[in-house]
Amino acid sequence: KQWYQRRVAITAGNDEITSLKSAFSSVTARMNTMEAERVELDQAHAWQALHMAAAAACRGSTSSGGTGPHANFVVAKENTKSCDQVCGDTVFNLCDADISISGYIGQALSYSQRLGHFYNYGCGTPGNTNVMFDEVRREEVTCSKMTTPIIITIAFVVAGISADN
Repeated sequence: KQWYQRRVAITAGNDEITSLKSAFSSVTARMNTMEAERVELDQAHAWQALHMAAAAACRGSTSSGGTGPHANFVVAKENTKSCDQVCGDTVFNLCDADISISGYIGQALSYSQRLGHFYNYGCGTPGNTNVMFDEVRREEVTCSKMTTPIIITIAFVVAGISADN
């Protein structure tokens, strides 16, 4: 009888261990999924911050600050085209500037530390034709590939719609 009771207890213990392993595996899978979703969201927020910085840089790069009867736009610029060509291919037919911006990762540690760079290439030339300045064509930049210091440089076109469109 004791032998049978021990066997039942061992079997019950093994069943509990199997159940705990299954539950742990399920929790691990859920955590891995949540981590991947978090990384994707972080990357989406990083691109949004870059796009917002581009809009601010574009606003500051135009002499009028962006005027007219319609909203002004920022679009990614193909690295081999001028701002005038990019705008000519869209409904945003008024080129105001072709800017590139870049920023270092991490918090500033001093008041003399360079945090980023900007340049306005104007509307008539392609500017810097390096593919790394082309957000659409460049290799995907992910947080796992970033190390400090790194510069992410992207070119944008400031564009508006003429009053007769």
